[in-house]
Amino acid sequence: MVIEIDFNSDEAIYMQLRNQIILGIATDQFREGDMLPSVRQLAEHIGINMHTVNKAYTVLKQEGYVKVDRRRGAMIALDIDKMRAVDEVRRELRVTLAKASCKNISREEVHALIDEIYEDYGKGMND
Repeated sequence: MVIEIDFNSDEAIYMQLRNQIILGIATDQFREGDMLPSVRQLAEHIGINMHTVNKAYTVLKQEGYVKVDRRRGAMIALDIDKMRAVDEVRRELRVTLAKASCKNISREEVHALIDEIYEDYGKGMND
């Protein structure tokens, strides 16, 4: 598992870790049922505090990307309710598209970016 953390970033480390795992799921690096490293293993591997990894796993659990079992650890489990996921994406896109509009990025440029990014993820995203 390749996790890239930017220690100079303004983004919290637990959010960077969360985002890296979500990207791993989207690119098939992680699949349904895969076990993630233990909190201790991942903390040692990356060189961060165990509480930071635990916080990332907790957020991923709350968002429906993983299930956490105290004995077995964290497992990829994509049980997100689709309607909730669509609402969340809509909220995030509103802000992103507002930023694009303020920077005079056209609808066509946004669509091209979406198509380009979706190609990286591939699975389940074809019309």
